[in-house]
Amino acid sequence: MAPKGGLTIGQLAARTGLAVSAIRFYEEKGLVNPDRSETGQRRYEGADIRRLSFVMISQKLGFSLAEIQKLFRGLPDGRTPTKSDWSRISKSFRTSLDARIHQMELLRDKLDGCIGCGCLSLTACALYNPDDRIGDRGAGPRYLLGDEPGGD
Repeated sequence: MAPKGGLTIGQLAARTGLAVSAIRFYEEKGLVNPDRSETGQRRYEGADIRRLSFVMISQKLGFSLAEIQKLFRGLPDGRTPTKSDWSRISKSFRTSLDARIHQMELLRDKLDGCIGCGCLSLTACALYNPDDRIGDRGAGPRYLLGDEPGGD
């Protein structure tokens, strides 16, 4: 529970494990909006611990700050986000996470065979691309990104 008058930036840093400078950065980005005391000192709500923790977790999952900011625009200012607020955000992350998981599984499954032989020239190889036939689909590792051989 936040002390009367809210948490200081130092207390918030201790609770989240973030540096004070990081908290100020997230404040500049609009992810937390502290009140100011009569002396101008920042005062944070207990909900800001959750907000910053969510930011840290989201970034570790590979979400950009811009994606997180967009989601936070739907969170209420002036009140603690409810379970329903967080559920709405988690649903929007779910689709992206599911797609990322699918891509990682494809990559894992296709690399198993490739790492075993290392030749990239066998017709049985999932990455085999004779005469660069798949090159017209664009640059980069198309087969590893979900394009299947034989679709050209």
